[in-house]
Amino acid sequence: MTNYLPHPPAEEISLPAVLTALGDETRLAMIAILARNSEKAMTCGQFLQLGSKTALSYHVAKLREAGVIHVRPDGTKRLLTLRRNDLEARFPGFLQSVISSAAAMPLPDAREWNDSNEPAGGA
Repeated sequence: MTNYLPHPPAEEISLPAVLTALGDETRLAMIAILARNSEKAMTCGQFLQLGSKTALSYHVAKLREAGVIHVRPDGTKRLLTLRRNDLEARFPGFLQSVISSAAAMPLPDAREWNDSNEPAGGA
């Protein structure tokens, strides 16, 4: 069994796939949270406020398949990062525009995130 997860090469990331992936409120919230945490990799478990593990796995797969995020297996965890450089190269200014719009969105359940990447009040 391999730990490799397929990601589209930067030159094959398509705008329709990215727009479709970002058209979901949960996935858009995930992008906003990733962007708020700069270049730090986050684990899937840090998004549990957004839905069940099964639902999050589905959303992570859609974002990965569209080329919006990079997912790296690390033992039993999956580390998520935005593919900022690849998206900027393909669609200059697009990701920053999405991030700016998403940053104004309230997080589900009106929870705020702190510097430790954990929901306020613990999870």
